[in-house]
Amino acid sequence: MPFIVLIGAMFLMTRSAKNKQRQASQMRESMQPGSGVRTIGGMYAVVKEVQDEAVTLEVAPGVHAIYAKNAIGAVLDDAEYNRIVHGAAPEEEVAAPDDASSLTDPVDTDETATADAGDDSVDLGKRSADDADADAQDGKQDGGSAAK
Repeated sequence: MPFIVLIGAMFLMTRSAKNKQRQASQMRESMQPGSGVRTIGGMYAVVKEVQDEAVTLEVAPGVHAIYAKNAIGAVLDDAEYNRIVHGAAPEEEVAAPDDASSLTDPVDTDETATADAGDDSVDLGKRSADDADADAQDGKQDGGSAAK
């Protein structure tokens, strides 16, 4: 029984791999002069000439290079190629704020005022000189203890 499951899994994996190869082959066959492509190395170029096993790409204005058809990773439509290479803005732009003020909640001054008025709040500020003198007289300054 496990042997049959293993054979079935291998069949499904090879079938999906064949489908991917078929789709890649169809994509490479659809290349025609003037279409934008991305190579498997990540370079964007325009197809100038298509041969049986090779394709001539214009990688920069006036610079032509010959690549194997298998080196073409994707054939791009004109809108996507122009957006990536020339930085053409997409049709719909997403409005982004100029600053981060819209990303934070507004501070409610009534809540902060009531929190400051409570007796259980902790004061982390410096103490006044009068408080320090009173503690020094009690012997509690700098970690001293009142117990003698």
